[in-house]
Amino acid sequence: MSLPKLIAFYLPQFYPTSENDAWWGKGFTEWTNVVTTSPRFKGHHQPQIPADLGFYDLRLAETREAQAALARQHGVHGFCYYHYWFSGDRLLDRPFDEVLQSGNPDFPFCLCWANHSWTRAWDGQERQVLKKQEYDAEDHRRHISWLLKAFQDRRYICVDGKPLFVIWRLQDIPDAMGMVRIWRAEAEKSGLPGLYLCVARTGHTDSSDADLLRPGVDAVVDFQPNAASFPASGNLINRVAVAVRGLLPLSVRQALGSYVSVNRVIDYAGTADINIAAAADWPTEYTKFPCVFPSWDNSARRKAAMIIQNNNPGKYQQWLAAAIAAVRHYEPDQQIVFLNAWNEWAEGCHLEPDKRNGRAFLEATRSALESAGC
Repeated sequence: MSLPKLIAFYLPQFYPTSENDAWWGKGFTEWTNVVTTSPRFKGHHQPQIPADLGFYDLRLAETREAQAALARQHGVHGFCYYHYWFSGDRLLDRPFDEVLQSGNPDFPFCLCWANHSWTRAWDGQERQVLKKQEYDAEDHRRHISWLLKAFQDRRYICVDGKPLFVIWRLQDIPDAMGMVRIWRAEAEKSGLPGLYLCVARTGHTDSSDADLLRPGVDAVVDFQPNAASFPASGNLINRVAVAVRGLLPLSVRQALGSYVSVNRVIDYAGTADINIAAAADWPTEYTKFPCVFPSWDNSARRKAAMIIQNNNPGKYQQWLAAAIAAVRHYEPDQQIVFLNAWNEWAEGCHLEPDKRNGRAFLEATRSALESAGC
């Protein structure tokens, strides 16, 4: 029996860049937000302080090697690096470029194009655009030309020999079908047997899976967390809280700042149970990859945070085992489960060990594979 592939999303934000220096202050990295966070209520697990790997710098090859070794040891098959392409400009590109150029770590990887515009949403100014995402046919050709260099790496994760590539918000791309045609044609010209393109189902779309697949992609990634999978009671409480906050005059909200920000506190166990139930009736007529997360808490980034905490990895293990079982009927190369995430520290969503939980979630990851007979 084939071994299912657990692929963890990977954030390359842990080193200084000129763009972040200009936008957020000299020396800014993801750690800047992480270490300044404080609890917002009793029992709130903040700040989340890294354990085994420390406050690392992704410019160091030793850090990247240690991450891969830790992931491999606990059953993670590979990393899905977030890829930021803006009409030929690439941001947060150094870690992956060094992985590609050096050949190390010797650990499988794929890419996810996070094709959203960058704004000042972190400090409540969503309308101020820092880097705008734009599209045209010529840029699609430039983009695939660059991607082919990564796709031809021997470590690149493939499905039936076709490089796996995730597009975050395909629905935002005008003539997405045309882009897919261009990319597939260029891939075949390069000698590849094709591309295996995936679209992420996130909370940013209400489209059906059929609509998401319509541009000609191969599979859906059921990215989590997604409000569609939250317990109804949690959504109701949050809607009421948002409505009450909206009744306050703007001047009062601005004066009080975060004191009147609404923290959306969602039950992890309830969210996991909804996804476990969905895994028992997983689609067979098309390919959909589940996604499992250990916890979520973006209070390091947002004044109005969404907090889904789980300090007991048992429910995470149960959910992951159900997700693994859900894809066992697919062809061997399509038995994939995504993990969100390897290192989203400012979103409280990381498999990397922290001071409170240690390696508990990594060990639960390995145990879920073992319980599935892997």
